[in-house]
Amino acid sequence: MKRGFTALIFMVFLGALLAGCASVRLIDSNVTAFSAWTAAPPAPGTPYRFERLPSQQSQPSGNVQQDRIEAIARTSLARVGMDLAPDTARFNVQVILTTQVLERFPDESLLMGGPGIFFGAGNRGGSFGMSFPIRFGEPYYKRDVTLLMRELATQKVVFETRALHDGPWGDTFTVLPAMLDSALQGFPQPPVGLRKINTEILW
Repeated sequence: MKRGFTALIFMVFLGALLAGCASVRLIDSNVTAFSAWTAAPPAPGTPYRFERLPSQQSQPSGNVQQDRIEAIARTSLARVGMDLAPDTARFNVQVILTTQVLERFPDESLLMGGPGIFFGAGNRGGSFGMSFPIRFGEPYYKRDVTLLMRELATQKVVFETRALHDGPWGDTFTVLPAMLDSALQGFPQPPVGLRKINTEILW
C-alpha cells in the first residue's frame, strides 16, 4: 500500500511538472482580406471543394504537404460555417502557403567585439595582429498563406484573404492553424484594410 501511495504521489508530481513545461506562443499575423460576393454571402453549411494549382500537383511530396495544408484549412473553414462537400460544392477553395528561410544575426551588442588591432609584448618579443568578430546566424522564417474562394457558377474570385507571419520557429504546421484562423476572422465580410491579429497557442 505504501508503494502504491508513493507511486501516486510521483504521478501527480510528474503531471504537474509536464503541465508547467507547457508555454504559450504568440502568433501575430498581418491580415488583409477582400470580398466581392455576386449574391448574398455564403450561409452556414455552404459546400465547397479544394482546387489545386498545377505546381501543387506536380510531385507526390507536394501532394502530401498540400494534404496537410488543406486538412488545417478545412478545420478553419468549418469554424466559419463552410462545409467540405465536393459533390455539391458551390465554391472552389485554393490554399497557397510559402515559407522563406532567412539567416538572422544576433544583436550587435552580443557579438564578440568589433574589428580591432592588438599589440603584445613578452620575454620572447612583441606581436601585432588584427581581430574580427565571430558571427553566427540563426534561421528565421517568413510565412505567407493565401486563401482564394472562387464561385463555380461564374468562375469569379469572390473572397481573398492573406496572412503573413515571421518568427524563429521552424514548425510550420504548428503555426499554420493560427494563421488560417486569423486570415478567416470576420468571414464572409471582413473589415477593409490591414489588420494585425494575435493568437496564442500552446507548445
